[in-house]
Amino acid sequence: MPEIFAARSIITMNEGQPRATHVVVSEGRVLSVGTADDIAVWHANWPDAKLNDAFSDKVILPGFVEGHSHMMEGLFWNYAYVGYYDREGPDGTIWPGLKSIEEVTDRLKSLHVAQEDKSAPLIAWGFDPIFFEGRRMNIADLDTVSTECPIIVLHASLHILNTNSFVIDKAGVSPGDNNEAIRRDETGQPTGEFLGQLGMYMAMRVTGLNLMAAAGEPQTLYNFAHVARQVGVTTATDLANPLPDNAVDTLTEITKRDDFPCRLVVAFQGGGPKADIGISRIHALADRQSDKLRFSLVKFVADGSIQGFSARLKWPGYHNGAENGLWYIEPERLAALIDAYNAAGIQIHIHTNGDACTDVALDAIDAALRKHPWADHRHTLQHCQMADRAQFKRMRALGVGVNLFSNHLYYWGDAHITTTMGPDRAARLDDAGGALAEGVPVAIHSDAPVTALAPLFTAWCAVNRLSSTGARLGTDAHCLTVAQALHAITLGAAYSLKMDHEIGSIEVGKRADFAVLDTDPFDVDAMKLKDIGVSGTVVGGIVHLNASSG
Repeated sequence: MPEIFAARSIITMNEGQPRATHVVVSEGRVLSVGTADDIAVWHANWPDAKLNDAFSDKVILPGFVEGHSHMMEGLFWNYAYVGYYDREGPDGTIWPGLKSIEEVTDRLKSLHVAQEDKSAPLIAWGFDPIFFEGRRMNIADLDTVSTECPIIVLHASLHILNTNSFVIDKAGVSPGDNNEAIRRDETGQPTGEFLGQLGMYMAMRVTGLNLMAAAGEPQTLYNFAHVARQVGVTTATDLANPLPDNAVDTLTEITKRDDFPCRLVVAFQGGGPKADIGISRIHALADRQSDKLRFSLVKFVADGSIQGFSARLKWPGYHNGAENGLWYIEPERLAALIDAYNAAGIQIHIHTNGDACTDVALDAIDAALRKHPWADHRHTLQHCQMADRAQFKRMRALGVGVNLFSNHLYYWGDAHITTTMGPDRAARLDDAGGALAEGVPVAIHSDAPVTALAPLFTAWCAVNRLSSTGARLGTDAHCLTVAQALHAITLGAAYSLKMDHEIGSIEVGKRADFAVLDTDPFDVDAMKLKDIGVSGTVVGGIVHLNASSG
């Protein structure tokens, strides 16, 4: 039996019918959209149709689509948050940000004291030394917490971690080796920082923990979905996942439950296995897909993070003179992988933070498409934070989309101006306005847990382009309008996932996925966009309310 949702206003993101007050839902899909008079026919045809007026004083939008996130957002709340900025957990608890390395070690000491097993690993996340005026965490800092257990402090970027001497010893790090994944001081001694995927693996294996596997546990999935619900997200991504059988089984079982309030798009982690193995795996998982679970794309991580100085930059390099970053996948191998997956008809998403890495990715896509043309591939560059207009023009010519990391403008904008890029290049950081002007399909994202999952905040960043100190990066030409930003977190992100025929707008035939807001985004000052409350979501016609709604 159809259910009719009434709202103060419905912003459909459908240009043919931009506003409504009622939406009719049947079998989890949108049956009709319009005014009370428009949908009176449904009452006539189905007298028992339910009128749901719980949102009559709210504003309904399409459910937000987070096109770049990680399910580790749900896992990490089992560990210690030690980030610089305040952060809200799945249960609504606000964890205060820590403003010095001493505050970080104090929190870790308190947690270690509370641990029953003093030899158990102590894991923390969210740390970033770029906020501490050149002071970097070292082995001695963490040894003040304990030398009798492994301590891992993951950086916010998830590209670097710090350890204590226990991990250094057990990982087999010696003064004489020249492993570029281990940061050393001027005397050649390890500082406790492990860089990139290889380095982080070396350190993590000492703990005996497999974070990737743990991220697929049922409670982790629910934590992730609850965070999504709190901020209006109805479709999110796990970008990327090795997709072992047990993880696929859990994902399949959990996502089919009505009380699981989120659709998931899970990308295969493509940098490690040979291409034929990954291609076979993705094709084999086609039969495991459902309306709430997709395994349709591959993700490559080609370089590191800008603020961690592990991204690959073009001349003149890092503003502070730091050495250029790492190739997580060497250019020649990246080109071969892209060629193979493109030939197999699998959509490709590529992490490219530095502008040199963006060039390498575009070269590889260009070569692959010349060999195996594909009219609607929608290959997408993720982050792509330093792209200039010439690179956006290439993307448009190649049919490549971009999903920009707009949250960086707020969290690391000041550091990019003063330390990593300098003011000229920082002005074009995450240039969503420039990408749209050049005709590139645009989405914007949080990369949770790197930054908090919060699409309205992400939209606010793209509209206002303000750092945490209030510095403005770029000009109006780099900004999105409110309408463009809302498109980027709905239809734009859905397009990047090849799901815009199912989600991203409220129109007949699409999934009945809604974000329920307290305020109309077009009725507030653009500076207030991030402050709009979210009452809950509707996923496939099923209502999921936030605890604070009402």
